[in-house]
Amino acid sequence: MTGPLVVNDSIVIPDAELGWRFSRSSGPGGQGVNTTDSRVELIFDVAASTAIPPALKARALDRLGTTTITVVASEYRSQLRNREAAGHRLAQRIREAVAPPPKHRRPTKPSRGSVERRIAGKKLRSDVKRLRRDPH
Repeated sequence: MTGPLVVNDSIVIPDAELGWRFSRSSGPGGQGVNTTDSRVELIFDVAASTAIPPALKARALDRLGTTTITVVASEYRSQLRNREAAGHRLAQRIREAVAPPPKHRRPTKPSRGSVERRIAGKKLRSDVKRLRRDPH
């Protein structure tokens, strides 16, 4: 996964802004786990990035609460697949951070009919339970 990281149509992070670290991974791999550096850490500094427009960068920094994002991938035996997984996770985190806020929900009150149906159902259930009781 060399080259720029495509987050969405408007954000493409150049490879120079991504920091990669590799280390030995735990988990499956047999003897190879002791010799290959398949664990991947992908580090991205949001505050120093030129790829994200200023308005989206401010939104991302506000939502993330930090200036750098570190993503770790070690579930695959191959370093290449872990690099791809880390890139996908970083892109997803950035997409979520720069997404526009959801529309404000205007609260509504239940209609008169729905309130009456709910009360009628409660009365019916009450009658069923009352009729099950012992008459003594």
